[in-house]
Amino acid sequence: MTDVDALVIGGGQAGLAAAHALRRDGFEPVVLEAGAEPVGSWPSYYDSLSLFSPARYSSLPGLPFPGDPDRYPRRNEVVDYLRRYAKLLVDESAVDIRARHRVETVHSGGTSFEVRTTDGQRVRARVLIAATGSFGRPYRPELPGLDSFTGVVLHAAEYREPTPFAGQRVVVVGAGNSAVQLGAELAAHARVTLATRKPVAVVPQRPLGRDVHFWSTALGIDAAPIGHLLANPPHPPVLDLGRYRAALAAGRPDQRRVFTAVDGHRVTWPDGTREHVDTIVLATGYRPDLPYLAGIGALGEDGRPRQRRGLSTTHPGLGFVGLEWQRSLASATLRGVGRDARHLVRLLRRTRR
Repeated sequence: MTDVDALVIGGGQAGLAAAHALRRDGFEPVVLEAGAEPVGSWPSYYDSLSLFSPARYSSLPGLPFPGDPDRYPRRNEVVDYLRRYAKLLVDESAVDIRARHRVETVHSGGTSFEVRTTDGQRVRARVLIAATGSFGRPYRPELPGLDSFTGVVLHAAEYREPTPFAGQRVVVVGAGNSAVQLGAELAAHARVTLATRKPVAVVPQRPLGRDVHFWSTALGIDAAPIGHLLANPPHPPVLDLGRYRAALAAGRPDQRRVFTAVDGHRVTWPDGTREHVDTIVLATGYRPDLPYLAGIGALGEDGRPRQRRGLSTTHPGLGFVGLEWQRSLASATLRGVGRDARHLVRLLRRTRR
């Protein structure tokens, strides 16, 4: 058994931000990362992914995102940035980051938490921050007849690039940024429909010549701590520099309401028409990936943490960073996790005095 001051589970953007906040507050954190390096799930995202916020609004505390501040960084740039950030924490702040340490279970001992990894190691800490994000738990909604579909069903988490789908009939389910981005990319290689429950809401990325994140920051909307007030947070609109509105207008992809039935390879649309479909891609989001906390009563029946603004409502000393709408609309983003981590660490300090 190893005793540590504070333990962070997850070494992606949320976990690194949490480690930074803990170190600044006088803690000596240890970070356990399941992967080979502390870059979170970013290497597993689809190849063409780019941030929806400019580089100037996409930094963790203490290290500005390099290069042109007005560009939209690509996936591999984010991976490189997180590598540099982790190295900075280790070299300058002496944060202990341990890769290839997947947490299997957490036990609560009243004033401390005992964490066991898949290789049998045990670590005990009085302060525990869960920062494992949601990529490991893709959300697959119940759709009419989907279980009987004999084609290929994959979640956006499994998608990498469009060439394997060349010439296919593809349905992308979802109405968010990723769904529209994947639909437009696939439409250059296949015949694609974007299947949604509601019309896609597309808004300009740069109203009045400035990125929308400039306006949300200037007006205080981006950091407003309103997440806990929303029982059903609104679905964010699709941010567009013009490409996606043009693609949807041209029917590449076209838009329809979600199918009403599936029979083998054939789907039925709300107007009664039926057609052959090869692949269905679920761009339907994710849910918090926290299975290691299931045994201590820290999660609700739906697997979501019982928390308020990141602080557990069931276990003193337990906190979360990186949850969607944890405190603000930016809580699950590079630009938002640092603010949330600072706020959480202040609260945790009070609970452990």
